[in-house]
Amino acid sequence: MTGSAKATVFIDNDRVIVTEYRFGVGDNTGWHRHGHDYVVVPLTDGRVKLLTNEGEAFADMKKGVPYFRSEGVEHDVINANDGEYAFIEIELK
Repeated sequence: MTGSAKATVFIDNDRVIVTEYRFGVGDNTGWHRHGHDYVVVPLTDGRVKLLTNEGEAFADMKKGVPYFRSEGVEHDVINANDGEYAFIEIELK
């Protein structure tokens, strides 16, 4: 990914990739396609803007409440908060 969010990989083995994403105001992941099913666990309450092939949408995130997405999702994720935002992404290989 080529965005401005800070990505820190904590685990990358034969079963999972666990990455923490930290976003300053306006930071983004960069456009990407997910090559694995994945789970996101927000570390803080907040809001993200999602840019997709269909347009843009906003998602309200709740600290500690995970969500699942299937392989193939294509998007850019942008911090839509007035301060820092962070989440953990767990990709299932």
